[in-house]
Amino acid sequence: MGSGQQSPTSASATLGEVRGPVLYPSHDAYEQERIAFQTAFPHEPALIVGAEDADDVCAAVAHAAATGLSVAVQATGHGVTLPQQGGVLVSTHRMAGVHIDPERQEARIAAGVRWYQVIAAAAPYGLAPLSGSSPDVGAVGYILGGGLGLLGREFGFAADHVRSLDVVTSDARLRTVTATSEPELFWAFRGGKDHLGIVTAMTIRLFPVDRVYGGGLFFDVAQAREVLAEFRGLTTRAPETLNASLGMLRCPPLPQVPGALRNRHVLHLRFASTSTSEAAAELIAPFRRIEPVVLGEIRDMPYSESGTIYNDPRAPHAYQGSNVLLADFPPEAAEITRRVCGPAAPVPVVLDIRHLGGALSRPPAQPNAVGHRDAQYIVRILSPLGNVEVNDVRRVHHRIMNGLAEWAVGRSANFVYGAVGDGQFEAFHEKPTLMRLRALKEKWDPQDVFGCIPLA
Repeated sequence: MGSGQQSPTSASATLGEVRGPVLYPSHDAYEQERIAFQTAFPHEPALIVGAEDADDVCAAVAHAAATGLSVAVQATGHGVTLPQQGGVLVSTHRMAGVHIDPERQEARIAAGVRWYQVIAAAAPYGLAPLSGSSPDVGAVGYILGGGLGLLGREFGFAADHVRSLDVVTSDARLRTVTATSEPELFWAFRGGKDHLGIVTAMTIRLFPVDRVYGGGLFFDVAQAREVLAEFRGLTTRAPETLNASLGMLRCPPLPQVPGALRNRHVLHLRFASTSTSEAAAELIAPFRRIEPVVLGEIRDMPYSESGTIYNDPRAPHAYQGSNVLLADFPPEAAEITRRVCGPAAPVPVVLDIRHLGGALSRPPAQPNAVGHRDAQYIVRILSPLGNVEVNDVRRVHHRIMNGLAEWAVGRSANFVYGAVGDGQFEAFHEKPTLMRLRALKEKWDPQDVFGCIPLA
């Protein structure tokens, strides 16, 4: 599909009436609508449809198909990878409905819902979704990429627990997609992202979780070898009810950062467990013996406070990031991450190593397109772009990825931030899955209406 520019007059002939705003570059509200949480690589569409419901999405897709334009979709824009140049941007953040069915332990969520809204709505019933580290992330986009949550080792990927989806396909039809009504699409959208249409709502399973034992401990980077070794040891003995990760970063000198951490390079050890406080505390006791602990708290907390475990940034900013999925994380890999991502790195690097396995390794009863379930770890890297050149960042990131290539099995579609390089999309899936997704693309979107993320 094309990406040409359009005038309001030419668009009105095929777009028709929509409830939400229709914005062009000449409109004052255009700039605010297109800018995402990821500010470095914004979309530059010919027009934006601020969708308020599924009918608006159908109208936007019909207009794009009739005029030869491509379509991109954006809720919060945490993971923009290929910015749209021209074409139509469907902005879904106004579609923010959440409905909880406590009897069926389900939530129906609209396209623009963020995780904190689902968490808050489910909590009164003693239920929780499989949300991720940041409650500000859009729930639907997160799930379409697989959805690696705080409790993934116990319950699996969020995409494994989708019960139905409402999808607008390239023919501008709204379809209800389930394992029986549209089995091909049901397989593809759960882990294959949004190559085949726009999801306007989905129904997901909730879990009877109302509390977790969680939090984090901060250590100075001088203790990196000892902390990394202990983290590796923990992941060899952890039950599926314990989810652990380890970060390394230089904390910025900002007022909201605790004084003990400002402008200090630290390791941040994070835990989330549904085990009893006593059982979980015993598992992580060896870390308490590493001294000194710069700062930290691990406690019993309601699931509604689980966003405090990572305390991910909430303000929009510019960044570049990627990831690699590993079959193993031996001492050699730990040393590479310590050396390349530490204080001597020529650009700021935020490192995040998460333990996988457990239920994440097991396919669901209804198979889906989530890739690389054999991975036991994911190593994520991210660099802010405020004061550094993006090419300098990419060189450092490539060095990290190349250093870990010996243990790599692929990459996660959920954690690619900013412009992607050649071969990254192919790394999201095993070859049979990728070939199946490409065949479905030819069937369901032969004109490449949803062409922002290439499959061919």
